[in-house]
Amino acid sequence: MSFSSEVKAELAKQIDGKRHCRLAEFMALTEFAADGGAALEKKELLEKKLFGDMARGHTAEGLLEKNCCKRAYLRGAFLASGSISNPEKSYHFEIVCQNPAQAGHLQELYKEFELDAKIVRRKKYYVVYIKEGAQIVDALNVMGAHVALMNLENVRILKEMRGSVNRIVNCETANIGKVVGAACRQIEDIHRIEQEIGLDGLSPTLREMALLRLNYPDSSLAELGELCTPPIGKSGVNHRLRKLSELAKKLR
Repeated sequence: MSFSSEVKAELAKQIDGKRHCRLAEFMALTEFAADGGAALEKKELLEKKLFGDMARGHTAEGLLEKNCCKRAYLRGAFLASGSISNPEKSYHFEIVCQNPAQAGHLQELYKEFELDAKIVRRKKYYVVYIKEGAQIVDALNVMGAHVALMNLENVRILKEMRGSVNRIVNCETANIGKVVGAACRQIEDIHRIEQEIGLDGLSPTLREMALLRLNYPDSSLAELGELCTPPIGKSGVNHRLRKLSELAKKLR
């Protein structure tokens, strides 16, 4: 079963205790042409509970004064003509409308719940859609799809964790690459000095640093500093390595 079907199955089981809310949902199912599956079954059930003919004598606009009725109406609209993508792949929530007036009305209802629904024309239809994950969670909450909401939240949390881990790994990899690249250049400079004038011609501090870098190619600046006699800080190590690099540049 798709995620969209799971949401609809959950919503189809909800029967509101208030008659005006049942009527609001029934009207949405009628307006958005529920013609099959869970939506049609829900419509027929509500029609029986509302005594059919009485329900058909109302219009949706007059029913949507209370928030509970607005929630019920949005639930019916989604059941009849909505869909939601698999959150593992993407975030997309939509309801297909027959005309721009219907789409505009739906958009205004979502705005009352602080949801930023957009409208796009798709062939002869108008689609009200939401693409932001957190907003889709709120839309599910408005309709009362709390199980689906929790499932979506779990997916969002896992995706965010994976994204954070990937960002950290990429950052660490980039940093390691910089460190390795710098160490390779330093070792190359020291070999140049060794070939041209020999390391014995260096001052004691530079000779010590050159030998430490050659013997400990994978060590960080802080670790090299601890190996010096006496130990020095990162800035001191960086200063000495820069001196060696400047000397190698001159020799080239």
